[in-house]
Amino acid sequence: MARIRKSMEEKDDKGFTLIELLVVMIIIGILAAIAIPLFLNQRKKAEDSAAKADVSTLGKEIATYFVDHTGSTPTVTLSGTVYTIAGQTVGNQSANVVLDDPGSGDSTSWCVSVYNPKGDATATAGAGASYSVTGGLKVGADAEC
Repeated sequence: MARIRKSMEEKDDKGFTLIELLVVMIIIGILAAIAIPLFLNQRKKAEDSAAKADVSTLGKEIATYFVDHTGSTPTVTLSGTVYTIAGQTVGNQSANVVLDDPGSGDSTSWCVSVYNPKGDATATAGAGASYSVTGGLKVGADAEC
């Protein structure tokens, strides 16, 4: 009996207690509760970036068109998933981005706008993202068109 008792006292338990495991699980749960909403907001920001990129491309191409073709007004269209200006392909449409105002005005007052219903700041038609000759890129309530 003494030998068994001595063996039990010298034995070094190598394992985790139930309390230690529960504490670790609680900490992981708290971190997940913080990270998941932040991840979902990043997705909306990516959708906004897609709208900004599309409208910037269109705006810069319209500005280039006016430099190369004085006296005429370009027509911006969306054919399938390809943007065209005066029949020339200028870029691909990003996913979920909708052409709102295909550019109007002359070389001193034109404006083009898009919106992305899955975005955050660019989710509303008429208040998505715009690019104009006077104001450049504007987003949300600041959109000009």
